[in-house]
Amino acid sequence: MTSDPKNRDERDERERERPLALDAYEALADGYAKWAMTKAHNAYYERPAMLSLLPDVDGLRVLDAGCGPGIYAEWLLDRGADVVCVDASPRMLAHTRDLVGDRAVVIEADLGGPLDFLDDSDFDLVIAPLVIDYLSDWPAAFAEFYRVLKPGGRFVASKEHPASDYTQRLASNYFKKHLISAVWRGFDKPVEVTAWHRPLQDLINSLADAGFRIERLVEPLPVPEFKEEDPDDYEKLLRWPGFLCVRAVKDGA
Repeated sequence: MTSDPKNRDERDERERERPLALDAYEALADGYAKWAMTKAHNAYYERPAMLSLLPDVDGLRVLDAGCGPGIYAEWLLDRGADVVCVDASPRMLAHTRDLVGDRAVVIEADLGGPLDFLDDSDFDLVIAPLVIDYLSDWPAAFAEFYRVLKPGGRFVASKEHPASDYTQRLASNYFKKHLISAVWRGFDKPVEVTAWHRPLQDLINSLADAGFRIERLVEPLPVPEFKEEDPDDYEKLLRWPGFLCVRAVKDGA
């Protein structure tokens, strides 16, 4: 992903009525649906790492939190999962419906708010691919993911690596939670996307405070196919992380 970063001061998120980056993802949706299946950072970097953390999903009930255009939903459904897709972007959800039809339940909702339309202990697995950077209140969001999981259920998420935020000058202070913006290219048109930067300890501690036990933290390496698509970024990602993935479990009877 090529970006033109610039720092942005922290804003008062209480004034935000629309989900962060919703407008950006509405603008990106068509290009994202077109290219994300094969774009190097998605297909040959983030997705292999996420899939490596998933169990056998046959027969599992799965919440695809931040489903985007439905790429993960289709993968899960093809392997026997019962899938509920949630996203704030109507355009992304339209692509999900085009891709999976009526095989999944598709719901428009803000993951930053209460998921009161979902029952307690209803899911075996929650996945959140490249979405939690847009959620301001991690303790509240992770508590909701914990609530909807069955005991023994797992939460698997991917996000921008906080060290990458900082070294690429997107973040002005590694230790401070604040908004960062970058112009994304490669999805038909450039779009400015805003997300939250936080230090790594915020992820670990927020998951633990919600009750999760962290099983695995992965700093991915690009798979060989990446080199064919983007040799320059391939070499960079062999030396410095761009994303990270985490798997956590809800213990208890």
